[in-house]
Order: sequence, then C-alpha cells, then structure tokens
Amino acid sequence: MPTQPNNSHLPFGDQRSAPWYGKDIISVKQFSREDLEYIFAVAHEMHDMVDHVGTFDLLKGKILANLFYEPSTRTSSSFTAAMERLGGSVIPINEVKYSSVSKGESLPDTVRTLECYADVIVIRHPEVGSAAAAAKAARKPVINAGDGI
Repeated sequence: MPTQPNNSHLPFGDQRSAPWYGKDIISVKQFSREDLEYIFAVAHEMHDMVDHVGTFDLLKGKILANLFYEPSTRTSSSFTAAMERLGGSVIPINEVKYSSVSKGESLPDTVRTLECYADVIVIRHPEVGSAAAAAKAARKPVINAGDGI
C-alpha cells in the first residue's frame, strides 16, 4: 500500500470549522500575513499532490460558477483548471452578453440564480465594487477574480 504524504495543511473533506469555510474572498486586504502563509502552504501541498497524482477528488461533487462579464482567458482558465484538477466541476459563463444579462437581468439576480446550481461563484466584472455587491446578494461564497480596473 502506498504511503500518504504528510499534508499538514491540506483540508480533506468538508471542514466547516476551517476559518475560511463558506467565506467570500473579495480583497487581499481581508487576509492577515498568517492567513496568507497558511493559504500558500495549502496551495503548495495541493500543487505537490497534483504533480504526483495528476488530479484528485478533494472537491468531488462541488461546482464552481465562473461568471466573467469581461474577457480574461488566463484568469478564467486558472480557476477552471484548479477546480477540475481537484475533482470539481465548472459552469463556465464567459460570454455574459449572450446570457440573461442581455435581457436586463441584474447582477444580484444572476448571482442568486447561479447559486442554485453552484457551491461557489467566481466573478470578474468591469465595475468597481461589483464583487462585493455579488457577495452581498449571495448566500454561497463569492470569489473576486477582478472588478474595475
């Protein structure tokens, strides 16, 4: 039987007691230096796991909605690749002009609809403060992938 690496930071399963579980990520300013060190340690362990195994199912059964109101190939692709390498699924919404937004649906309406299908919403929007507005409207966690300039 293969030995498991010592993953002191890697959270396996739903750890609802973890400090960032279910929280929005709107600004780097919300993190302390210790928070960032912990996040980078987890990311390093996940990177090592993916390097050794390829993919694993840490996020099996979880769905991320990638809501991009403006083009961003690298950012959108990075969230998609990370989610899929960790065993989750992605709802890609990269051409918002072809969605209900073109019919006048508001950002809060779009977010409330998407959270019915997804466990987390990543948003990229041209207006400053839009990620915070999305987080206020949503019950599920929102991750800011860039808002405004």
